[in-house]
Amino acid sequence: MTENKTISVIGAGSWGTALALVLAENQNNVFLWGHNRRTVRKLQEERQNKKYLPGIQFPDNLKITGDLELCVGQSAIILMVVPSHGLRDVFNKLAAMLPDKAYIISAVKGIENSSLETMTMIMESVLQQRYPEKNCEIGVLSGPSFAKEVAQRVPTAVTLGFKNLATAKKLQKVFGNSFFRVYAGCDITGLEISASYKNIIAIAAGVCDGLGYGLNTRAALITRGLTEMTRLGTALGADISTFSGLSGLGDLLLTCTGNLSRNRTVGLKLGKGKQLEEIVNEMKMVAEGIKTTRSIFEIRKKYTVETPILDEVYKIIYQGKKCSLAVSDLLARELKVE
Repeated sequence: MTENKTISVIGAGSWGTALALVLAENQNNVFLWGHNRRTVRKLQEERQNKKYLPGIQFPDNLKITGDLELCVGQSAIILMVVPSHGLRDVFNKLAAMLPDKAYIISAVKGIENSSLETMTMIMESVLQQRYPEKNCEIGVLSGPSFAKEVAQRVPTAVTLGFKNLATAKKLQKVFGNSFFRVYAGCDITGLEISASYKNIIAIAAGVCDGLGYGLNTRAALITRGLTEMTRLGTALGADISTFSGLSGLGDLLLTCTGNLSRNRTVGLKLGKGKQLEEIVNEMKMVAEGIKTTRSIFEIRKKYTVETPILDEVYKIIYQGKKCSLAVSDLLARELKVE
């Protein structure tokens, strides 16, 4: 672990709160920023996130604020943990407040619908166009990590990636501790694509569980889902080894099998016959896979890769296809060599 630092976590949902707790555990001075004034006030008064992580108290070195300039201006490390559809707006606001030298890390697992850009692409674009004088390095934190378990100090392993591997090695010491093990990497594309695509496969896994299929079905789906994810990722320039790592296979397994998975929950309820609008209205947290399905479906059109699971999830969510028919059509595809 390095010397104490001032770090800002932008986004006070479950994952943002859990990461803020990890960083505070490491004796850093941590700001946790939330956009909703009422939520910020409750977090300040109760010193815990009762909505998402009840019973876990905030330490004294974790400060809650709704003042973006206050926290960003003092921090050399900025961790972005807002929903993918809101990241551009928030980053546009904070970009001017960044110090001249900063490390910005995305812990967001999604792709913007309108631009089809990943989170690091959005941030790089904003900085290049508006603040080219700022010397910022942008990275990604990804891996199999349910927020609740991280906040409860359950042993967890993730990957921190920067284009410059030396930067990743330097900052992994800031995040890592006795229960949160951080590996260093440099495949930004692979980390972001795997982190996004696995949510789509998790929806499919939930659909199969909701329809009452068994463990054989789930295992087949995860395996073929990993193949799809790897095909598209490598077509986009990612390193194939990333997809067998923590952000790839690791997060895919967790999200497709864990009861804490928001995206699997969406699929589970779809498989049981609920309508998507009803499911979304019932959820307290964002299931990134819903919007990401549209983004990755559009990206895939530009490449000659097969993505049958993605295609069927898209049809279920955006074209109203029956879940049982989607599974039947997957099984009825022409037989092939693995």
